[in-house]
Amino acid sequence: MRRHVDHQDVRFAIPLRAYFGLTLAISWGAELPPMPFTREQFFDVFAAYNTALWPGAVALWIASVLICALMLRASGRSAGRVISALLAIHWAWSGLAYHVTFFTRINPAAWLFAAMFLVQAGLLLWTGVVKGRLRFTTTHSAWTFVAQAFIAYALVYPAINAAQHLSVSRIPTFGVPCPTTIFTAGLLMIGNPHLWRLSAIPIIWSAIAGSAAFSLGVHADYALPVAAVALVASSFRQSGIPNEDREETGHDDDRSKSLRPARRKRSS
Repeated sequence: MRRHVDHQDVRFAIPLRAYFGLTLAISWGAELPPMPFTREQFFDVFAAYNTALWPGAVALWIASVLICALMLRASGRSAGRVISALLAIHWAWSGLAYHVTFFTRINPAAWLFAAMFLVQAGLLLWTGVVKGRLRFTTTHSAWTFVAQAFIAYALVYPAINAAQHLSVSRIPTFGVPCPTTIFTAGLLMIGNPHLWRLSAIPIIWSAIAGSAAFSLGVHADYALPVAAVALVASSFRQSGIPNEDREETGHDDDRSKSLRPARRKRSS
């Protein structure tokens, strides 16, 4: 008898296994490859970003607060499209405004990171805005509370860094990759359906940036691996084995039901 292999399981198993493998390596004290930049250069990048693009970062923060406050109360398709568009803007902004414009100056891998972020922006745009498949609903459950905690954490992320580093210029603020990832994880936890293809890149980035946070001393980024694990646990709880939630909202089930009478007639 032929064993059915879910291709969505296979696709998601790769980044998930890599994430937990890296997390275990860090916890066991394994040495990570040296970074191609110093801690000073890293924070110099944020100083340049904040000086040049602070109006855009402030506008993105205000839009995020307003949209979350207003749209999470409405669980319809229009609200889902608006929140999906907001997330797509976050990832595109991080990819272009941060990675391409500034981070590539000190790290050649930032070109790959930028591509990852633009892919994530495209997935959110296509799935949530064009297709209108995503809904974001809040309930009185513990998972909703956890998701809201991550959303709130991402919004106060600049203040956490300002308190740690006693600065408002040479710190990660808003619109940069790490708060974007935490913000996205929180929203995807209350998103429906739970699509693993939308979670893969945030989980991969949580492993990359979460490991760097310990080396660079960015305490606010310690939440990244926690958010990734919570997103995985929440998604498995909601959708069980990853199967893309019966792609296209269960049309395959309807088609299989319609074929059952025909199969019975042939067998009789």
